[in-house]
Amino acid sequence: MIDSPATSPSPQPEPSPADVRRWRRYLADEQAEAIVYRDLAARRTGEERAILLALADAEGRHEAHWRERLGSRLKSEPRVDLRTRMLGFLARRFGSVFTLALMQRAESRTPYEGDADATDTMAADERIHEEVVRGLAARGRQRISGTFRAAVFGANDGLVSNLALVLGVGATGVAPQTVLFTGVAGLLAGALSMAAGEYVSVHSQRELLAGAAPNAEANRAVADLDVDANELALVYRARGMEEDEALVRAAAVLGGHERIGGVDQGVDDHDVVGTGRNAALSSFCFFAVGAVIPVLPWLIGLSGLPAVLLAAALVGVALLGTGTVIGLLSGASLVPRALRQLLIGYGAAAVTYVLGLLFGASVGG
Repeated sequence: MIDSPATSPSPQPEPSPADVRRWRRYLADEQAEAIVYRDLAARRTGEERAILLALADAEGRHEAHWRERLGSRLKSEPRVDLRTRMLGFLARRFGSVFTLALMQRAESRTPYEGDADATDTMAADERIHEEVVRGLAARGRQRISGTFRAAVFGANDGLVSNLALVLGVGATGVAPQTVLFTGVAGLLAGALSMAAGEYVSVHSQRELLAGAAPNAEANRAVADLDVDANELALVYRARGMEEDEALVRAAAVLGGHERIGGVDQGVDDHDVVGTGRNAALSSFCFFAVGAVIPVLPWLIGLSGLPAVLLAAALVGVALLGTGTVIGLLSGASLVPRALRQLLIGYGAAAVTYVLGLLFGASVGG
């Protein structure tokens, strides 16, 4: 019996050179991402390690898909791009939240949804991978959020406030030495003020959290509670539980299976806030580092307009850097965050510079 043409398999069209190059790029990306996940897993234990290894295995399945598509056209292993090599380096050396944040962005930029050569399953995998990495990165963000907040705010305040200060004073026409001394004084005063403010702020937050935490002494009263009245359920209702859920939780405590505690939010608030000492030290150091940058032109002997332009340029680069770091750690777009930092900083400095010009003109007149 002769098969009809309708049942004969249609031959696959020969891929174009552009298709082959694209497949090779996808293959390289999948290989590299699997390596990064394994490098991160090597620095983790328990559940996090298992999750990262599972992600690496999934990237391996995607890699196999592109190897099959390339077939005999894969004459040599594709070259891994610089970005992915840097990710692998960071994972091996630090294994930090920065690497996870970068991987989150990499997973979010998957091209598979619009590529007919990738399967729907692969596109769905990449979207789910983004959420998995987001969850892993969130743990790291929570651990560093208190100190990180103090560091970013300190650096940004040092950059903006001292640039505004030296430009405002310099615009009045005073001697370069006066601008330099003003900048150094602003650095020291600002760094000490930021450190003291962060220390008090964090300690106050921790005291508020401690005041809201369940009293451990309450567990001693459990044995004497009226089981029928079940006053214990009111504790959990006051902390946000529905009545039925509160009764179940109270029964578990009365039965000796649990101890009295608050509603589990999955986050240690004290870890999120950080410690007063670390926050103060971060604020002081990063404010000082940020504040010294606008003063550098006067430190090397420049004055007048060249000093102003160089200070503005140096601070602009630094502001773009702090905005980029915020974007990286938040998993958000980098350019809007960087430009936001730049515009806010330049806006504040421009206002004080104009006021300094006006003040200098009025005094000179």
